[in-house]
Amino acid sequence: MDGSVWVILPTYDEAGNIAAVVGGIRAALPDASILVVDDHSTDGTAELAEALADDVLHRPGKAGLGRAYTAGFARVLEAGADFVVEMDADLSHDPADLPRLVGPALDGVDLVLGSRYVPGGGIENWDRKRRVLSAAGCAYARRALGVGIRDLTGGFKCFRATTLRRIDAGSAGAQGYAFQVELTWRALQLGLDVLEVPIRFRERRIGESKMSAQIALEAAWRVPALRFGPRRWRPPLAVDGHPADPVPHEG
Repeated sequence: MDGSVWVILPTYDEAGNIAAVVGGIRAALPDASILVVDDHSTDGTAELAEALADDVLHRPGKAGLGRAYTAGFARVLEAGADFVVEMDADLSHDPADLPRLVGPALDGVDLVLGSRYVPGGGIENWDRKRRVLSAAGCAYARRALGVGIRDLTGGFKCFRATTLRRIDAGSAGAQGYAFQVELTWRALQLGLDVLEVPIRFRERRIGESKMSAQIALEAAWRVPALRFGPRRWRPPLAVDGHPADPVPHEG
C-alpha cells in the first residue's frame, strides 16, 4: 500500500462489536493502523481495544462524535497518516468495503464517501420510518447547501491527510450527523475532488443506537447555518485576497 492508512473508530460501550470490527479491518486492509477513540465506556470496550488496536485514545466522557473524530484526526496526523478513514464501530459499516473506499483516495481523490444513496448503495434492516427520515435528512442537507452529493450525513469516509489539513477539520463545530455534513461541505467549498462509492449500510447487531433527538435538532439548524450563518466557515485566502488553491496531493 502506497501511504500510511489509519482507521479511526469512535466507541462508547461497543464491547460486543469491537473484536469483530477490528478483525474485519485487519482482513480488509492488512497494512492499515487502527485508532480507537473511546469516550470512557462502561462495558470494558477500552480495555478490549488496548489488546486489539494499534492505539487507543481515552477521553474522560461523552463529548460528541465530532470531538471524538477531531481528537482522532490530530492523533493520527501527528503519527504520520497519509490517509484517514472514519467508520462506525458497530458493524453498520462493512469492513469489506474499505478497499473500495481507500482505493480512489490512493489514486488522488481528496475525499471518498461511502454512500447509501447512489446506485448500488442501500440500507438493510431499517423499517420504513427510519428509511424515510434518513432520506429526508440527506435531501434537506443537499438542498440547504445547494450541492449534488447524495449522502451528506454518512459517516464512512476516507480523507487524504492534505484534505483534513486543508479543511481545518479540527475547527469544525458540529456534532453528530451535522459534523459529517460540515466536513464534506468544507471540501466542496474548496473545490476538492469528492467521490461517492456505493455501500450497504446495516443496522447494528449488538448494542443500542447513539442517535438522539438532540443530534437531529442540531442538524436541522446547523446545516443551513453552514451556508448562510454569520459564523459560517470560509475557505482561507491566499495573499492576493482570493481563495487559496487546494494543497497539492502528497506522494
